[in-house]
Amino acid sequence: MTHPDRIITPFNRETTATEVIDGIDLTGKRAVVTGGASGIGVETARALASAGADVTLAVRDIAAGERTAADITATTGNPLVSVAPIELADRSSVAAFAEAWEGPLHILVNNAGVMAEPLNRTPEGWEHQFATNHLGHFGLALGLRDALAQAGNARIVSVSSSAHLRSPVVFDDIHFANREYEPWSAYGQSKTANILFAVEATKRWAADGITANALMPGGIRTNLQRHQNGNPDFERLVEGARWKTAEQGAATSVLVAVSPLLKGIGGRYFEDVTEAGPNVPPAGDGVADYALDPEAAARLWEASREMLAS
Repeated sequence: MTHPDRIITPFNRETTATEVIDGIDLTGKRAVVTGGASGIGVETARALASAGADVTLAVRDIAAGERTAADITATTGNPLVSVAPIELADRSSVAAFAEAWEGPLHILVNNAGVMAEPLNRTPEGWEHQFATNHLGHFGLALGLRDALAQAGNARIVSVSSSAHLRSPVVFDDIHFANREYEPWSAYGQSKTANILFAVEATKRWAADGITANALMPGGIRTNLQRHQNGNPDFERLVEGARWKTAEQGAATSVLVAVSPLLKGIGGRYFEDVTEAGPNVPPAGDGVADYALDPEAAARLWEASREMLAS
């Protein structure tokens, strides 16, 4: 269920990241944006930089990251935009990023992801979408917890999707060892995990001043859909969709990252730059009850810790 004190903002689905961050000063604040070199990650990072934040783009492709950083600096006038390597499906890469971080971290935007790809497994045997979209970001947040606590009132932004409505976390077979692999179910499961992470992280870390919220950015044509190029089923699925621009898609991420309306608020799910209501099937919006279930959130946290420690 959603919260009785649901947060309603003055924004809407047409709002851009620039409009959300207008009037907010992030001078002296430090932010990390995973996947900051493509799609909405670029515009999220640009908005944060425009408000004066020191922004690190955590990316797989360093060359693309450097080009993006230069572009953000050119458009915002903020030279404090840097690039660092991370491969979210690789535990050692995630650990290296966290270990290299020094000082406080005020905003962690878990933005990177893969969507509806053919079956792919990590060396551990983990299903790749779950490993990237959830486990990598989970491990990163754990590794950066002390930096987030040091910042005071730090925020974690967990980029989910309305695709979470396609699947809860199937604890009996998360990695499709015994059930038939279906790309969208796997993606949906990983996006549900992104919401459950925000629920449990807030519960465990709020005493350290750390809150986490999840969000659906909206439908944006980006490289995220690369595995669906030429797929007639996907094109039928999105036929007539109201696409957002990348600037509009980043708006909800920026709201969760910086809005004073969310001070001290965590464990919630936002879409179209406001807190979502409950999903009422067959509608494709709102949040599923299972994605906010505290028992599932606690179970996922422990299961994720066990996987990373194995």
